[in-house]
Amino acid sequence: MDADFLVEMASREPTEELLTPERLRGLAESGARLVHYIGFEISGLVHLGTGIISMQKVADLQRAGVETQVFLADYHSWINRKLGGDLSTIRRVAGGYFKEALRVSIKIAGGDPDRTKFLMGSEVYEKLGIDYFTNVVKVSMDTTLSRVRRSITVLGRREAEALSFAQLLYVPMQVADIFSLGVNIAHGGMDQRKAHVIAMDIGEKAFGYKPVALHHHLLPGLGLDQEAWRRLVEAKKAGNKEEFSNILVDVKMSKSKPETAIFIHDSEEEVRRKVMQAFCPAGEAELNPVLEITRYIVFRDRVEPFEVVNRKTGERVTFSSYRELEEKFKERRVHPQDLKAAVAEELVRILEPARKHFTEGPGRSYLEDLKEIRITR
Repeated sequence: MDADFLVEMASREPTEELLTPERLRGLAESGARLVHYIGFEISGLVHLGTGIISMQKVADLQRAGVETQVFLADYHSWINRKLGGDLSTIRRVAGGYFKEALRVSIKIAGGDPDRTKFLMGSEVYEKLGIDYFTNVVKVSMDTTLSRVRRSITVLGRREAEALSFAQLLYVPMQVADIFSLGVNIAHGGMDQRKAHVIAMDIGEKAFGYKPVALHHHLLPGLGLDQEAWRRLVEAKKAGNKEEFSNILVDVKMSKSKPETAIFIHDSEEEVRRKVMQAFCPAGEAELNPVLEITRYIVFRDRVEPFEVVNRKTGERVTFSSYRELEEKFKERRVHPQDLKAAVAEELVRILEPARKHFTEGPGRSYLEDLKEIRITR
């Protein structure tokens, strides 16, 4: 395995953090079998962040020769009472719509869905039996209660909320998943960082090795408001990672806020409408939701120039790189509405395979099944 190429693929955007490039290089140079995993709760529709951004890294790691795995966390979803807290429904959606949506997303991101193993959490636990329970206990013995509570907060919960005892098991289970599967590249969004750091901290002592952790960028929701945006920017500039992470978890693109999220199978009209209504402050590039999509999705592996049309003058301006576009936007030489129109059309094109798959192809029954479940619950 080419260690340099592996580190390059693991580090490139949308990666925000790789802990650490040196250890990943060491694994590659030692000839170790490289096993990746990313876990997902099962709830509603798959959006750009869950589908495209996450699967971009899966595609990158595949190119470097890593074994990629997607963990369908049905028990974790049950603990957090997703889909009405019905475990049988969670499993049905996990093995149907959700798996299908991620397979399509991998393909859009340039990867091969057939080279990614999909694992249902409950099936893994049944197979491992007492060994999995032992691993949960090992993690729990080496982790304080206060640290578990802080990690749950980063997963989107407030410390002031009353937690069930099952929710306290969430993080030890998540960490135990990594070692139970023999994973040495733990992957997730930045909101999963604290759980992965626990795995790194206790791994050597409890399981004999320390995994590498890879965290990708989280897209902000399209409905980000001025006050939340200001707080995010200030926290980032101040280098306050804790505050930044906590705010971002609240405002990230989320299936629970459908008007501020673009789902991979949205209609052309829905994509255009949502983008045209998105928060996009003129001249501001930092954490601008529309520019985020432009940077991480539209310009991802792009070869041809990106064109923006001035709708007042009809002037067409082409950009060969995201940085070039960002600079012109910051100089207010690109109007937000013109940028939105161009980005909307690009997203319509990029998401066409998913849209067709779920409206005309074999994915149609899965999407209809999920919508029926959501209507009746």
